[in-house]
Amino acid sequence: MKLYELLRDIDYMLINGDVNNDITSICYDSRKVKKNSIFICINGNRVNGHDFISEAIKNGAIAIVVEEEISIKSEYISLIKVENAKLALSSMSNLFYKEPSKEIELVGVTGTNGKTTVIHYIKDVLEAYGKITGIIGTLGYELKDKEISIEKINPTTPESLELQAVLREFIDKDAKNAVMEVTSSALAKHRVDFCNFNIGVFTNLSQDHLEEHGTMENYKNEKIKLFRKCSLGIINFDDKIAEEIIEKSTCKILTYGIREEADIRATEIQYKNDSVRFNVAFKGISKEVKVNIPGKFTVYNVLATIGACYGLGLDINEILKLVSNIKHVPGRLEMVKNNLNKNVIVDYAHTPDALEKLLMMARDITDGKLITVFGCGGDRDKTKRKIMGMAAGILSDYCIITSDNPRTEDPIRIIEEIEDGMENIDSKYEKIADRRKAIEKALKLLNDDDLLLIAGKGHEDYQIIGTTKIHFDDREVVREILG
Repeated sequence: MKLYELLRDIDYMLINGDVNNDITSICYDSRKVKKNSIFICINGNRVNGHDFISEAIKNGAIAIVVEEEISIKSEYISLIKVENAKLALSSMSNLFYKEPSKEIELVGVTGTNGKTTVIHYIKDVLEAYGKITGIIGTLGYELKDKEISIEKINPTTPESLELQAVLREFIDKDAKNAVMEVTSSALAKHRVDFCNFNIGVFTNLSQDHLEEHGTMENYKNEKIKLFRKCSLGIINFDDKIAEEIIEKSTCKILTYGIREEADIRATEIQYKNDSVRFNVAFKGISKEVKVNIPGKFTVYNVLATIGACYGLGLDINEILKLVSNIKHVPGRLEMVKNNLNKNVIVDYAHTPDALEKLLMMARDITDGKLITVFGCGGDRDKTKRKIMGMAAGILSDYCIITSDNPRTEDPIRIIEEIEDGMENIDSKYEKIADRRKAIEKALKLLNDDDLLLIAGKGHEDYQIIGTTKIHFDDREVVREILG
């Protein structure tokens, strides 16, 4: 593709060379640059792409996109200056892969909790309906019976270059729909700019990612951006910011909920320890559905799924039949099967709201004691640690505070900050920094009628200590200890 074609949708200044070069690939990692690449200099938290221009040229780059004042002597290298390199990367990636989101039904799901679960539920219903569906999120890229060649780099929403490449690959492999998690960080950093979302889904908003956004107001405003990018917004009407999202959106709106008079509403809810049954009321239709996953948040996630699938044109009666095809998502409310038949649930809950809802659900399904093992990640929002300590202390019979992904922070210090919340209430707990030992101790305390919750890591099969990632899977540890 010609360089000038890639620059079509952005404002730029040509500092050196010309824009008639043939570009064969786009890169923001100088190590991946090949002959006739364009290299885009991204300023990250730890690395400044401008420091790698020489390496990129050596590896074959013939065009460089910069934000800073840079000079290049070679007349054969095109040097382009832009105001925002992330925005430029998003625009050029979209054009390089021939605007794939215009050829596929694209659903974006945003919110603090439930994104991973909802995209999998939507996929389950769409596939049961006969629609080939790809998903993009925390658990990676998935397309039924197909391997995806794009490397997963970002933990949830990929960088725009990988995102556009994945969407194109989905299309080339016959997908008709793509469902993806859209994080606040992705919205803030232009990763999903130039994506044509048919549907946007809002699950909920609670405290998280303040280490990045600074305030809840900033965090909220990033989430709202999705509803200026989509055609139809599916909004949790029970959430406290629902009306603000609706007011500030530019899309059509369909609401769902339990408490409020939403468009799609759940009534007559019956909770069991392994399922939930409820009536769905929508446009004069009232029909009972059953899902073999427990909890109130399951109801909300199913309602969001119903709204998204309806927005994609599926018949509502058919959708209500197909929700029975919804499956457990790995690491989300996952009961760990073991030879001793102990009641152990592993869940990804790592925010105050998610942990509180998980514990409340656990209270409803256990006749014995509730034992909780949890920690908080390092280099992340510190203000939520005390709140999570209080929630766990109030709702659990016994807690073991342990290490999560401490990253570059001192694990003991993180545990002490969680403990500050425990000390405000009359709670029983102990501190065991070694996560394996903490799980082992909790299992020794577990009687037949008790329930053990291991929260925070869910599907993750690693721990990040310092800058090193080591293998660690809560589910594997439970099975090993219980034989």
